[in-house]
Amino acid sequence: MARDPGGVRGSGSTRILALWCPDWPAVAAAADEDLQPSDPVAVLHASRVVACTAVARSRGVRRGLRKREAQARCPELHVADLDVDKDARLFEPVVAAVSALVPGVEILRPGLVVVSAHRAARYFGGEHAVAEPLIDAVAAAGVECQVGIADALATAVVAAKRGRHVAAGEDRRFLAPLPVSALTDEPSLSAPERAELVDLLQRMGIRTLGAFEELPRADVASRFGADAVVAHRMACAEPGRLPAPRAVPAELTVQTRCDPPIDRVDMAAFAGRRLAERLHTALAAAGVACTRLAIHAATAEGEEHDRTWRCAEPLTPDATADRVRWQMDGWLSGRNAARPSGPITLLRLEPVEVAGAGELQRGLFGGAGEARDRARRAASRVQGLLGGEAVLSGVLSGGRGPGERVTLLTWGEQPLPARDPSAPWPGRLPAPSPSTLLSEDAGLLDAAGDPVGVTGRGLFTAAPAVLVWRGRSRAVTGWAGPWPVDELWWDPAAGLRAARAQVLASGAPAVLLLCHGGEWTVEGVYG
Repeated sequence: MARDPGGVRGSGSTRILALWCPDWPAVAAAADEDLQPSDPVAVLHASRVVACTAVARSRGVRRGLRKREAQARCPELHVADLDVDKDARLFEPVVAAVSALVPGVEILRPGLVVVSAHRAARYFGGEHAVAEPLIDAVAAAGVECQVGIADALATAVVAAKRGRHVAAGEDRRFLAPLPVSALTDEPSLSAPERAELVDLLQRMGIRTLGAFEELPRADVASRFGADAVVAHRMACAEPGRLPAPRAVPAELTVQTRCDPPIDRVDMAAFAGRRLAERLHTALAAAGVACTRLAIHAATAEGEEHDRTWRCAEPLTPDATADRVRWQMDGWLSGRNAARPSGPITLLRLEPVEVAGAGELQRGLFGGAGEARDRARRAASRVQGLLGGEAVLSGVLSGGRGPGERVTLLTWGEQPLPARDPSAPWPGRLPAPSPSTLLSEDAGLLDAAGDPVGVTGRGLFTAAPAVLVWRGRSRAVTGWAGPWPVDELWWDPAAGLRAARAQVLASGAPAVLLLCHGGEWTVEGVYG
């Protein structure tokens, strides 16, 4: 049996207590900006509302609304971009408050934790006596929460979102009348394609979890796929994932001595990425994947800090590095008593629960191919040699020019674009986009050898005939444009008044040119 140091098994052998903080991304955004409880707040991702406070909902804001519609319904709405790092950092005081009362806390995601209700009940004198002190402790940290107790972990989470205590053996009775959409209530317990399953079930006339439970398991597996089996187990109040039938080998634990000691989040994130790569190399060699991860940190003063993260799917190296970064950010940037009194001198990752390839519904390593794994390890080694800023990755961003549509981030950071790529961006360069971005001087001449410019009305001053680029003159065989660019005209420092054109010349690939101040620059190359 997998090691279980006082944590939650979720296998039906013990009762589970789930503690849920509603609308956590919005609550964290409000706390980060020191807003009042009466202020409506919404969190956006890709210009759509993904979370909002109860005050915002009372004024018509709903998840899924576009930013413009949400602000039209509630003009005083405060909006913030989704920031998972911030959510995790601000959730650490809540986890610390729960851990002070009940041992063995496991984090499913920022805003949701689970503990052993059986262990807590023995201390507080019964399950009904557990919820009140936990709610009071979390309220002392300035956060509202709801508690649910049930036999199965997934049922406990559903119960927490409804503030229910489900009696022992009553999980199925509790779940049966709930709408089938409850299968997607908690993203940390469902696969991304779960919403498609729910939509299909509703169109088939299966409206409740009880109706879904009545379907034969074999038919669910053959008709709907692997995640539907996980959902069917949830509807039947069965354990979502049994622990691996083996002890976790001690050699899978990895640790590093921090020299110099870690006292900044960026240092912790860099060390966490390298340690995550070592952990997953060991896991791959053992043919297993980690589904519960313990993060341990120690200081020179002898303080020790531990947190356990539980995941619905096997952790990938990136997901492991994310959780290490979130946890270290919460410890190092926290304002509660759980913050280390000194720099971190030791960091250890311990797989508390592992599963083999045959015991998982999804791919062992999240579908990542061998080539991707090799590239990830190579990038990690380069960072180790040259520093964290030596490896950058591009994220699709919003903008009108090709350079604006790429946000470069340190490899391993959360891939958040600087600008929303789904916004309209009128005047954006038409497709196709250049395959290579450059910034090289060039010249555009007419048949008489005179420079070609762009008029105030966005037209060439003469037909282009010669492209001068990289010390060579090439005959122009075709062009498109020019397209005027007039951005931020009210800000002389950041504004841009220019024009772009696509030019094809003999003996050279098609290029994208930018005319600014009468000078031409090659912005990109096609093909």
